[in-house]
Amino acid sequence: MFESATKALIQMASSPFRRVLLKAIGLALVMIVLFGIGLHRLFTWMAASGTNWAEANVGMVPHTAWGILVWILSVAATLGIVTGAVFLMPAVTAFVGTFFVDEIAGEVERTHYPAEPPGRDLPLFRALYEGVKTALLAIVVYLCAMPLLFFAGLGLVMMFLATAYLLGREYFLLAAMRFHPPDEAKALRRAHRTSIFLSGMMIAAFVSIPIVNLATPLFATAMMVHMHKRLMGRRIELIEPKRA
Repeated sequence: MFESATKALIQMASSPFRRVLLKAIGLALVMIVLFGIGLHRLFTWMAASGTNWAEANVGMVPHTAWGILVWILSVAATLGIVTGAVFLMPAVTAFVGTFFVDEIAGEVERTHYPAEPPGRDLPLFRALYEGVKTALLAIVVYLCAMPLLFFAGLGLVMMFLATAYLLGREYFLLAAMRFHPPDEAKALRRAHRTSIFLSGMMIAAFVSIPIVNLATPLFATAMMVHMHKRLMGRRIELIEPKRA
């Protein structure tokens, strides 16, 4: 696991990875900005509509006070969106990673496993399905954990463990499905769930670092390609003695 993570980190400095990194960062930033603008406009509209309704039904409060309240709520919404963007990075990177998994995995395979047959590119629909599913689950976890953030950090622990499971699961499946049908890849994940979850914890730690987490798709995909190769090698070693 640590060897896989080290290889992934070292290769991130290579020229091919830097090109992919720029594209992944660009797409992630565009998504975050569009998401933030949409939420800000939604919350601002809700605040304005709510205060207009309250002003029409509560006549004793001056108009200036309602204007100040709208401004305060708009600022609070902006701060909330900025904070939320940090917590939603697992969802964003899970979706972004689906667009670059074949490019990253192919480069890892060519560099570290040139003598082995390369994997097959995933159908775009299949990759998007896994990415969207993981992103939506990450958002649900975020919303469920938010109320618990005030209870001795319990929400942060829940978010970290859930992120480790979700991202570990997604990136391993994306790496494994280049060599196996989806059902076989899922069975392989279940057979090695502990190793994959522990690897997912390293991805969760990576995605929790601001700015650095924009490179999560590269690190996670490269790491899980190495993990898949290692687990398959171990599987062959276990099968061969039985045949002998």
